[in-house]
Amino acid sequence: MRARPGTDGGASAAHADFADLYERFFADVHRYIAGRLGRDVADDIAADTFVIALRKQGSFDASRAPARAWLFGIATNLVAQHRRTEQRRYRALGRVGAQERAGGHEDRVVSVVAAEGMRPQLAGALAGLSREERDVLDGGRVRGVHSPTVTQRRVGRDRRECRDPPW
Repeated sequence: MRARPGTDGGASAAHADFADLYERFFADVHRYIAGRLGRDVADDIAADTFVIALRKQGSFDASRAPARAWLFGIATNLVAQHRRTEQRRYRALGRVGAQERAGGHEDRVVSVVAAEGMRPQLAGALAGLSREERDVLDGGRVRGVHSPTVTQRRVGRDRRECRDPPW
């Protein structure tokens, strides 16, 4: 960030500018990220947004764009990066086959083998779902839906649509 007019341009002014930026926009950035990815990862990604902004504050020119737009741009890039990483993880899990486990009780072995045999199919199916569909499976965390009744209706509708799964 460029120094404010009337300041000496020193480090203390830059720190004060950044602290002001953080105070003014952290809640908005956090809310934006939580709306796209859920509250469970919003804390980390919002923090990363401001870490990147702090590192790049010297290259930010407030005369070219508002600071809020700059921060939201950083957050948008981090959200996209998180989604790509999540998709890669699901695809990788889909490629992993059942792994052999040695020893144990017969019941446990049968259960583990059956579950691991389904892992690639489940991961492949999860990778094919939209973020909202995965949120429903991940505890009913649908963006904008706060009523358990609405969530139950959506889950019921989605289950009816999935009676003939693609796998």
